Amino acid sequence: MYDVIVVGGGNAAFCAALAAREHCDRVLVLERAPEEEAGGNSRFTAGLLRVAYRGVDDIRRLIPDLSEEEISSTDFGAYTEEQFLDDMARVTEYRCDPDLTEVLVRQSLPTALWMRSKGVRFTAAWGRQAFKVEGRFKFWGGLAVEAVGGGPGLVDSLTQAARKSGIDIWYESRAVSLIADDDGIHGVILKKAGKTVEVKGRSVVLAAGGFQANTEWRTRYLGPGWELAKVRGTRFNTGDAIRMALDIGAQPTGNWSGCHAVAWERNAPEFGDLAVGDQFQKHSYPWGIYINAEGKRFVDEGADFRNYTYAKYGRVVLQQPGQFAWQIFDGKVKHLLRDEYKIRQVTKRVANTLPELVSVLDDVNADAALKEIQNYNAAVRTDIPFNPNVKDGRHTEGLAVPKSNWANTIDTPPFEAYAVTCGITFSFGGLRINTDAQVINSDGQPMRGLYAAGELVGGIFWFNYPGGSGLTNGAVFGRIAGANAARA
Repeated sequence: MYDVIVVGGGNAAFCAALAAREHCDRVLVLERAPEEEAGGNSRFTAGLLRVAYRGVDDIRRLIPDLSEEEISSTDFGAYTEEQFLDDMARVTEYRCDPDLTEVLVRQSLPTALWMRSKGVRFTAAWGRQAFKVEGRFKFWGGLAVEAVGGGPGLVDSLTQAARKSGIDIWYESRAVSLIADDDGIHGVILKKAGKTVEVKGRSVVLAAGGFQANTEWRTRYLGPGWELAKVRGTRFNTGDAIRMALDIGAQPTGNWSGCHAVAWERNAPEFGDLAVGDQFQKHSYPWGIYINAEGKRFVDEGADFRNYTYAKYGRVVLQQPGQFAWQIFDGKVKHLLRDEYKIRQVTKRVANTLPELVSVLDDVNADAALKEIQNYNAAVRTDIPFNPNVKDGRHTEGLAVPKSNWANTIDTPPFEAYAVTCGITFSFGGLRINTDAQVINSDGQPMRGLYAAGELVGGIFWFNYPGGSGLTNGAVFGRIAGANAARA
């Protein structure tokens, strides 16, 4: 008999297990994947955590080994709880659950510090979230902290912490249903080595991710065409834990037709590849333009900072003819392209003239594309200076699809183009919980002994999300769920 059983093996699950272990003795983690593929979606992330901080002193609490030189050469600024709340409200179009969102924001820094106390190490996200201006790195978009070693490093640190504190971890153990009656939850039925096994537990935390790797559910809930998307992360997130809870009367909530989806290498495999990690993503589009099969631009590439638009633009790419698009850049911005553009597994075209470039873009109407780029170039307000660190207001005028910021003319060779499709990260619909992370039933009551955290919780993200808030969400509610499950 376990005190707490945690279903899942990623960031949310391990935060739940570690928090539970502080209050009880017997904790079990059930991970469906084999050990070499374990860690859920967390393993595929960059390890960025969106955390509210008042200034460099808070950053130093998280990253004590920051050198004086690093601090003097970096403008961390501040990212207040109010700014975080505003970002959550704005990008979710004011649909995010106010009570859960407040917990997420207020607990972001305390939870990251608690993770640090468990052995997770953090560093500043210089390579992804800062540009050098007049000799100093300046952070933009409120995102300054990442786990050392990215997603794999985060999962390894949490796994080691769990082992050290005596938590049992069972790999290749797929939870299939909950043992429940009128008195509450009593454990989990799982499949392990081809056998059905019953494991008794006083309470259960569900933290096994969304349903994005389930093509049937994607098409059922997200809509026609979503079976054509690539899955950025693990092949094991098929909605099992959501289904188990719904089967015993849990209440579904949130944006069931919505998801986090990004621009992803067109020829990437169907599921994430741990050797490549998140490097199939292509997120430098604010410095260039998108062109679809018809040779047309179709989205405002400069509507906002990348980490406020990337999670919704995958859907826009999926809606294009053939479910793909090309990102086009010229020589002026080449130095701004992120490291993911330099990997071997890219579909890339290079040319010294625009007519030559459009002629080598697979599946694109070349004449229309050339005309579109020329019209775009003519519409750019080149009198406004370009500045990648702020919304610079350098925009186009008179186009059907505007570009609001960072509008650079495409006129300096070498010209480069990268083919992308839609990569789905996680689904937004899921289970309703309260601020104690208790799962709520369809009558609006907490279900005794059942808790949930992470990507399978609904109601927090709608339409979009601010970059880095997914891991923070998993950690914050994982910690709350584990502690409450153990105390119960």
